[in-house]
Amino acid sequence: MERAEQLFVEVVSVSLENKSVSWKEPLTLNEWQRIFYLAESHHVLPMVYEAIFRSDSVKKTTQKEIRDLLQFYKRKTMNLVMLQTIKTQEYLELVRFLQKKGIRMLTVKGIICRELYPKSDYRVSGDEDILVDKTQFEKCHKALLEFGMKPVKKGINIGTEYEVSYMKPGSPLYIEVHKSLFPPESEVYGDFNRFFMRSAENPARILVEGTEILTLDYTEHLFYLICHAYKHFLHSGFGMRQVCDIIMYSNMYGEKINWQLLLGWSREIHGEFFAAALFKIGKKYLIFDEKKACFPEEWRKIKVDESLLLRDILDAGVYGYEGRERRHSSNLTLNEVSRQWNRKRKNPVLQTIFPSLKSMKNEFAFLKKIPFLLPVAWLIRILRYKKETRKNTHGNVIDALKIGNRRIELMRKYKIIK
Repeated sequence: MERAEQLFVEVVSVSLENKSVSWKEPLTLNEWQRIFYLAESHHVLPMVYEAIFRSDSVKKTTQKEIRDLLQFYKRKTMNLVMLQTIKTQEYLELVRFLQKKGIRMLTVKGIICRELYPKSDYRVSGDEDILVDKTQFEKCHKALLEFGMKPVKKGINIGTEYEVSYMKPGSPLYIEVHKSLFPPESEVYGDFNRFFMRSAENPARILVEGTEILTLDYTEHLFYLICHAYKHFLHSGFGMRQVCDIIMYSNMYGEKINWQLLLGWSREIHGEFFAAALFKIGKKYLIFDEKKACFPEEWRKIKVDESLLLRDILDAGVYGYEGRERRHSSNLTLNEVSRQWNRKRKNPVLQTIFPSLKSMKNEFAFLKKIPFLLPVAWLIRILRYKKETRKNTHGNVIDALKIGNRRIELMRKYKIIK
């Protein structure tokens, strides 16, 4: 890691305990810019700024460009925190409304994770995720409309979608309602849903500002956080915020987690070394407390090089969105994983250029009604990619293939594929 990256990881770590950094050496303008760039790309800006602004490094800074930069990010932080506070209050209001309507739902990630942090609204969320049984989906949809929510996409058939996004006009509240936690049509991680088939039968209950929220059982929720990061890793990557969520959840609820079961589930999805690397990053660079989390010896003795995953995390941004080439490389990584897990003999490069009808339906809704237009969708996709790469002089197919192949090698090192 370069010095600015090391400082970024350090400030993220101290923010998890509501502390301030104590850097003795002054930072250059470029280092400050890099730290804040990483904070924004990983969606941890309020946490990072809060841990910086009280430090001597800031108090002793006299360079005008640096002070202007800090002032700029102070305003941005205040806006993000105020917005998150509003979203939290409106979501709690929505939860109470749906509960009165008799809708049984589970909230995952989002507000559940925010409650783990010293200052909850400094851990920002873009949306809130709700899991409802498919038999209650229509009822939930009607209740959301009554509350003032509207589907983000117009003209969709809510009966066929596995998730529907809603927003409230004039409000920052944005939610995703799931019938399943993962898209069931996915050839790679659609099978992950089998671990959560009976989640509603024994939910955990979290009290947030006087409102009781039902969520996944403690072991299931930690496994879901790992699976969610894993899913994005199989695409184009994930960021530090996801690592923090996993570490903070483990520290808080470790004694309630069935670690042996969690390890067994991780092995079933070829993710035990990936998960072990996450916990090793948490211990080495963040505040993961093995004793507090009741982390068992069987997990600790898994030998894995966490530095490779940390490098990928820092490069990825919050959901692997750091750069067009990295995003486009996800087709290569997913197709290689699918080929090996499902024992297919298809060429991963051809699969990247010409994805299956099943996966293309997610991107082109018209294929659900007119599947024989798949070649048209392929053409649109290729033209769209060519248009994107022309806009970005650094972006081209060769770079995407290089990133994809490098990440495939990384997956081999973590024994996700052979």
